[in-house]
Amino acid sequence: MNEQDQKNQKQEPPKPNLGGRNSAPSSAYKKTLSRKWISPALFVAAAAIIVTVMWLYQGDDKKTSTTETPDTTAVAQGGEQQPEPVTVKPVPGETAKWPVASTADVTVKRGYFDAAATPAEQDAAMVEQGNTFSANTGIDLARSDDQPFDVQAVLSGKVTLVQDQPTNGTVVEITHSGGYVSVYQSLTGVTVKQGDDVKQSTVIGKAGKNELQKDLGVHLHFALLKNNEHVNPNSVLPALAPAASQDSSAASSDDSE
Repeated sequence: MNEQDQKNQKQEPPKPNLGGRNSAPSSAYKKTLSRKWISPALFVAAAAIIVTVMWLYQGDDKKTSTTETPDTTAVAQGGEQQPEPVTVKPVPGETAKWPVASTADVTVKRGYFDAAATPAEQDAAMVEQGNTFSANTGIDLARSDDQPFDVQAVLSGKVTLVQDQPTNGTVVEITHSGGYVSVYQSLTGVTVKQGDDVKQSTVIGKAGKNELQKDLGVHLHFALLKNNEHVNPNSVLPALAPAASQDSSAASSDDSE
């Protein structure tokens, strides 16, 4: 009986010892398989994080980017569709007029900063804001008695902006043919709204006060742009300009001496 049992024991196949050395190759193999998946998994996770961060960054960029000028391109950065630029048909025979009914009623309190002007004229065309000075990009008109006066459109066109600004007061922009945009700042009692078509000499409001140039009192700041660049209004308006203010005349006289 003992001999039979010994034979049966010899014929039984060896059983794997899960707790002994026979389990070592299986455990090492599993670890190897596990290690092979670590690198691809980390790579995929890192790539997913990078793509997510880039997507969020682009989304924030789209939200914070704004277009403030009326003649922006049709498609902004990021592919967002923007309004088409305003096209205004020219009026045959129409030339620019001053933004006031009578030039005899106003004076130029501060002129346009011209690089070709005399040093005294350039000094008179600087705008002080706190501890900084900046060049005046338009002309400032006012009455000698500091009273309001009607402000008129210098050319026919379309109103493309009516906005209350903290430093410049109420601002109106009118787009004209030929790439021109006229800007009227420091207004009160505005009578037009964005999208209106206006004829030349249409009253759009009255001169008022603003924070940026409060030293001028009641005045109109008028600027002119062509193809998004500021130009000297005197180069477009009629030669008969408002008389220069006494301060500007005195500065020119001192410089000539």
